[in-house]
Amino acid sequence: MTDSDKRGPVGERGGNRIIWVALAFVLLGATGLVWLLISGRPVPSAPLPATRTPLPTFTAVRQANEPSPTAAPSIVTRTPIPPTALPSATLALATAAPVLPTVTPVATPWPPVPARKPLRMDSPEYGMQAFLWWRPEVASRDMGVVKGAGFGWIKQNIGWRDVEGGAKGNFDWSRVDWIVSECNKLGLDLLVRIDHQPQWAGGGFPTNGPPDRNSDLGDFLYTMASRYRGRIRAYEVWNEPNLAREWGGRAPNAGQYVALLRTAYRSVKQADPDAMVISAGLTPTGTSDQTATPDDVYLELMYQAMGGSSLGCFDVLGAHAAGYKAPPELSPDEAASDPGYGGGRFFCFRRVEDLRRIMERYGDGPKQVAILEFGWTSDPVNVAYSWHRVDEDTKAEYFVRAYQWAKAHWSPWIGLMSLIYIADQDWTQANEQYWWAISDPGYPDFRPRPAYLRLKAMSK
Repeated sequence: MTDSDKRGPVGERGGNRIIWVALAFVLLGATGLVWLLISGRPVPSAPLPATRTPLPTFTAVRQANEPSPTAAPSIVTRTPIPPTALPSATLALATAAPVLPTVTPVATPWPPVPARKPLRMDSPEYGMQAFLWWRPEVASRDMGVVKGAGFGWIKQNIGWRDVEGGAKGNFDWSRVDWIVSECNKLGLDLLVRIDHQPQWAGGGFPTNGPPDRNSDLGDFLYTMASRYRGRIRAYEVWNEPNLAREWGGRAPNAGQYVALLRTAYRSVKQADPDAMVISAGLTPTGTSDQTATPDDVYLELMYQAMGGSSLGCFDVLGAHAAGYKAPPELSPDEAASDPGYGGGRFFCFRRVEDLRRIMERYGDGPKQVAILEFGWTSDPVNVAYSWHRVDEDTKAEYFVRAYQWAKAHWSPWIGLMSLIYIADQDWTQANEQYWWAISDPGYPDFRPRPAYLRLKAMSK
């Protein structure tokens, strides 16, 4: 049977065609009328091709928005662009508030971006370290506890692997979004310590160690500083790199750290020029072997690796200042000459002065120092710490006197002084960190130790 046979005689086909054309015009007219009534716009003359909003991509000049969970991560190699080269429209994109994912509790909408603050801090400024990551209800309480004590800063460790752990470019910002938003609401300046690389970055994972490629950390920090431009005041790049256990199990290497720090500095500043970059706090130690380098020796090696200038590496020098058994006023000379205090210059809070002299020798006098951890322990359990324990009342007194000493003798070069800690809820008395804290674990009630109460009452 031919096609003509299937369709019937020519006359019949022509008549049917006329009827169908007429019906089509009627239907088309009805469709146009409905469209006009609903949308107020004329019906399109031809069907429009289906369109889809493209997923945001990571580029050197746009804020890196969070990709769709169903989309493959978008990864690009970025060419550094000086902040001054960014057009004003790009800067507006960088300061736009990101869309918050759903977390508990939900923090929407974003609070206003905090007022811009200078890189130069008051002398001193007051901070506490807390643990805000896992339990939002405890974190909310503890942020209020810090604010209620009259302290303006809160320090939070952020593990790189907890944000970009799955693969390069695959981010989960949900917890960071909530922490940043809540700190902004309370008017707390946020210092984030960035370390603990993801497995894909190498660096001796799972040990805390520098990535195989410094650019991977640079890309992460660029994305982070773009997302939270104006909302995170300071970034601490790594932690205690003068210890092998914080350097991928390898011998500490100041030159390698300087290279990492320089990359991190450039990345943060490209994304947020007003953010403060602080070098890693160096732990005070007298050990000099494959496991550790004394903090003063390490800092000297850092300056040599920087070519004698910290320009382009950090805004503020980071330091740790454990008090050990010494009162805060005790000098390094006195600590070194008295075995009861440990018999070494680093066994005292004022060890920071030795680091300061190295800064000044290299012409870094105008820059400030931030104490990123300091305190005293009351540990009767762990032998490595129990020899220099003090009781809780003495700890409280020493904390207040440390702030007073710094204000009277270290101004104007001392900046932030962030103490340890508001207790983590998981700590028990078997944890050495438990004994450094200024509160006891517990929820919902906050259980302050004498140090917190004295610090709250302290004149600031």
